Amino acid sequence: MNRKPKILITNDDGLYSAGLKASYEVLKELGEVFVVAPAVQKSGVGRSISIMEPIRVSKVHVNGMTSYAVDGTPTDAVIIGIHEIIGELPDLVVSGINMGENISTEAVTTSGTVGAALEAATQGSAAIAISLEVPDTDKFELFKPRDFTAAKSVLRKVAERILSDGMPEGVDVFNINVPSQPSAEIEFTRLARRLYVTRIEERLDPRGRKYYWIDGIEIEDAEEGTDLHALRNGRTSITPLTLDSTARIDFNRLRRWFDAGEG
Repeated sequence: MNRKPKILITNDDGLYSAGLKASYEVLKELGEVFVVAPAVQKSGVGRSISIMEPIRVSKVHVNGMTSYAVDGTPTDAVIIGIHEIIGELPDLVVSGINMGENISTEAVTTSGTVGAALEAATQGSAAIAISLEVPDTDKFELFKPRDFTAAKSVLRKVAERILSDGMPEGVDVFNINVPSQPSAEIEFTRLARRLYVTRIEERLDPRGRKYYWIDGIEIEDAEEGTDLHALRNGRTSITPLTLDSTARIDFNRLRRWFDAGEG
């Protein structure tokens, strides 16, 4: 009798997100699913890990799923999910479906969704991060009804291929971004350099003291072949990521650059 694949689902939107349930609906048909996610919203925490405080885990029933609520970050959820809940390396870890796109080099270092997938890959699992484009004003409306049809379709297709054939050589994570008004076209892309132009808003509290909101204005487009360009043109973007962030440069050239400064 063939063993059912073990699949771990997590996110950074928290346990009650409609996107988490959408992933579960797809993946429960492909294997034995374990839902292990932050108990509350943890967007923007990147790959942070809780090493200075204890982490509590509760088994709960949410949105028709038996789930494990982790009092910590998405990375914490992945580590606990693999080593404590499942007790072995899963065949696949899926982070998402996230509310709001995670594109550009900014997302790779700041997104809790992508951070969880990177942690899964570090642990040795195949990993997918998947996000749905939504307006900025809606990104934290986790219970608002959404059309996940396109996101669920591409997730199923990629997950089935990974479970059948494994990850392509040299790829550690697939970062998938589905536009809000998608066409049927899927494009394999590279990361755009930026998604936001940073903006800081200064305000005053009731006592007249300054405080700040870090914000950003979304960049409208980027060069062809990038995730941002694909998404802005209604195409689903699939970006292969690698854990090795080493710059692709001739080290002899670096040595010449370094030595030129001596004297």
